[in-house]
Amino acid sequence: MNLPIHLHVNGTRRDLTIDPRVSLLDALRDHLGVMSVKKGCDHGQCGACTVLLDGRRMLPCLSLAISQDGASITTAEGLGSIDTLHPLQQAFIDHDGLQCGYCTPGQICSAIGMLDEFRQGEASHVTPPGDTACVLTDDEIRERMSGNLCRCGAYVNIVAAIRQVAA
Repeated sequence: MNLPIHLHVNGTRRDLTIDPRVSLLDALRDHLGVMSVKKGCDHGQCGACTVLLDGRRMLPCLSLAISQDGASITTAEGLGSIDTLHPLQQAFIDHDGLQCGYCTPGQICSAIGMLDEFRQGEASHVTPPGDTACVLTDDEIRERMSGNLCRCGAYVNIVAAIRQVAA
C-alpha cells in the first residue's frame, strides 16, 4: 500500500506516493530524480549520500522517506547555482578537493552541517573536555568529517577547502 508524502527538496515542494519501506535516499534518486545524492554503501558507512535535513546533516540511506514527511531537504545541487556557487562548492574547486567527484556532494553537505554544528558550540570527540571556545583545527575538521569517506584520498584538499570557508 503506497502512501502520500510531501518533501521540500532544494526549496521546491515535491509530492509523491510511495511504499512506506522506501528509504529517503531512494525516494530522492529514484522517485524525484535528484542525482546529486549519491548511493555509496547504502548502510550509513560512507557518507556519500549526506544531505541537510531541516538544516542538519543526515544520511538518507538510513531513514525511511515516510518518516520525513514535510521535511526540508537540501542537497548539493540546491546550495548554489551555476553562476553563483555556494562558498564551499567554490572552495572545493579552489583547493582541488575532489578527484572522481563521487563523494563530493555528500562531503559538501556534511561540511556545511559540520561548520554549523561547530558555530553552535557542539563538541566533537577531539574537543578538549569543558572547552567552550574550541578552535577549528585540522584535527577538529578531520574528526567532524570522519563519517565521509573519499576513495581517491583528497582529504588534505577537503580540509583546506573547509578551513578556507571557516575563516
